[in-house]
Amino acid sequence: MAKNALSTKRVEGIGEGSLAATFARLLQLASEAVVAFDGAGRVLLANDQAMSLLPHGETEGIVGADVRTLFPPAGSFDPEAPFSIDALPFPVDGTPAVVTMASHVGEPMRLRVRCDRVQAAGETYVAVALPAESQSLEEHQGERDLEDLRRANKRLAGALRIVLDTLDSRDVATLFSRVLEEITQTMDADATIVYLAESDGFHLRGISKSLEGARVPHFMSYGKSVETLATRAGHALRLRVKPPEPQTLRQGKIRVSEVVDEETREILRIRKSLLPPFASFFAVPVWFGGHVIAIIEVGWSRPRPLDTDDARLLDSVAHYLSVQLMGAFSTMRQQRAERLNQRGSELREELLDASEGDEDLVVRAEQAFVQAAEELDAVYVRLEQNVHQSVLVAELPVAGMRAVPIDLDAIEEGHVEDDLAVVPVLAGTAVFNVLRDLGEPCVGALVDAGKLAGERRCCLVLRPDGAEPLDAGELSFLGTLAGDVRDIFLGEERREKDKRISQALQTGMRNVLQHVDGLTAQGIYSSATESAFVGGDFYDLIRLPGRRACVIMGDVSGKGVEAASVSAAVKTALGAYSWEGLAPARMVRSLNEFLLGFSRIETFATLFVGIVDLAAATLTYCSAGHPPAVLVRAATRQIDLLDVQSGVVGAFHDMEYRDGVATLCEGDILFLYTDGTTEARSPSGAFFGDDGLRDMVSAETAGDFDGLLDRCLARLDDFTGRNLNDDVSMVAVRFDELGTGA
Repeated sequence: MAKNALSTKRVEGIGEGSLAATFARLLQLASEAVVAFDGAGRVLLANDQAMSLLPHGETEGIVGADVRTLFPPAGSFDPEAPFSIDALPFPVDGTPAVVTMASHVGEPMRLRVRCDRVQAAGETYVAVALPAESQSLEEHQGERDLEDLRRANKRLAGALRIVLDTLDSRDVATLFSRVLEEITQTMDADATIVYLAESDGFHLRGISKSLEGARVPHFMSYGKSVETLATRAGHALRLRVKPPEPQTLRQGKIRVSEVVDEETREILRIRKSLLPPFASFFAVPVWFGGHVIAIIEVGWSRPRPLDTDDARLLDSVAHYLSVQLMGAFSTMRQQRAERLNQRGSELREELLDASEGDEDLVVRAEQAFVQAAEELDAVYVRLEQNVHQSVLVAELPVAGMRAVPIDLDAIEEGHVEDDLAVVPVLAGTAVFNVLRDLGEPCVGALVDAGKLAGERRCCLVLRPDGAEPLDAGELSFLGTLAGDVRDIFLGEERREKDKRISQALQTGMRNVLQHVDGLTAQGIYSSATESAFVGGDFYDLIRLPGRRACVIMGDVSGKGVEAASVSAAVKTALGAYSWEGLAPARMVRSLNEFLLGFSRIETFATLFVGIVDLAAATLTYCSAGHPPAVLVRAATRQIDLLDVQSGVVGAFHDMEYRDGVATLCEGDILFLYTDGTTEARSPSGAFFGDDGLRDMVSAETAGDFDGLLDRCLARLDDFTGRNLNDDVSMVAVRFDELGTGA
């Protein structure tokens, strides 16, 4: 027999199962009061007739009471005195006797009693009593018939209430709470439990209020519990849990119980942890479309006879509830899926916020899995690889930090997809066996997000032994979270890699202004934020033959590697074009075609390209979508805008580019800048603007040329509260020596 599997044995002839079933049926059918008691006078069993006929002081029954309280000896007796069989008011050899005793209301009544010893383990007696007068017997039988009628009416009324309460209902709370209470009350039971079928077994979905806090199995896997018998039989089963034998009790903890099928006389050996907290119960299969979709268990904490009519009634109720349960089941699964999707989205947003802020992403990812485990009523256990000893270690809930002897690669075989693995941890699997042997929670999933930030990121999400496994939706929830963690980690790694590449590119294309005789130049660059590790701003001053120079300022759209690589390419290309002696507009036109074939994404640039001819004292320029350059006249302090404009570079083919020309005088200053300067904002949201630029240039160029750009940047910092929205680049060129005689 497989470990933990359900096993049965058939009791042939008048064996234990049939004897118990036959005796229980006889007790129910008999009109007489029947009482069984042992040699110590303790009542072992009594039928309903004994409860109604014999006087007793117990409110919950007479089983376990002293038989002398039912049949008082002549005169008074001391209940603390040792029991003696001879003290009873009737013989115990089967001889009939008439006994006079007080009734429930204290009036004298005469009973005809027969008592005899039976062949059973220990000293056991059975007494049968009925009223001595025939008229009283008829009255008693009439009362019994009336009681049967009342019970039948109650069953029918209860069934009707269940139908009315659930008619066209899709309210899961109604079906899994009120209906359970209705069934319990209708059957005069102690409690009712319902399990719904999933792909891996039956999952607990509802209990009546009386079982709150009680030990109820949360999951029954297929083939290992009463669900197998109920499915096989196709109808409600009448089951009784046998009390353990004294020898079994002496052996310690009971792991397996024997359950008697009152109809087939089979004795079933079932794990005690899979049984409800009942001594007698109905197991009712709920069928839909040829499949069992649920199991309803209706039970009593004390042994009692189970009527076949009650079983048929429960089958009828189950048949009606099947459609309602199926609808509610679908609704419940949809609601659960929506809840997990919402929670997954929340965790992803929190991870994204952490990746964009200063929070430790490794710590935040672990917190996300802790929260996910809580959502699944499970615990989170981090797995770490000890590379020196080639073992996994974990901080287990019970045992604490210790090695976990499992082979990750072997366990994940067949479960890896896109470098991720989510492996169910089920009964009988390697992980389950290891954890169960350690006394740890052992049902759930192993989640492996792969190697991230230099380490393999694995964890366990676990429920206690015997709990329901994670269903497909819950496993998908964990897989999606692992994928989100991996994507965000890899995104962060890509950003760090891009940052290093971009910094290398920017170092290689460092903005250095060459020395040109007859010119004095300075440049400055300020990044908007620390996270903007590299941008698209660049500038250059290239010394050319014949007392000429090329001054360049550009701004490539975007940030990161793409912008830096395009900036490097643009700067290199313009340097080459300038040495070819091309006019600025021709240089920009060639660059436009180059850019459209170079960049794989929609990247464009704004440019100012100027050719300074010191001998001719002229500046020929092309301003391609760039903010107008400023020329400050030394003689008059007048500010001229170089406003011959063309379109941006790298956006469209056949773009028209034009040259502009400005005449220069010694001492004039050319001021170039990117749009981050004029678009800078104050804390109140006001733009620095063209007026702010004009005022700044006018004021600062009136002072020493040395430190000019530092003073301008300080003005911008004061205006923005040191909070730039975009990168800022500025270049200033003073024309010191012009003309052929220089």
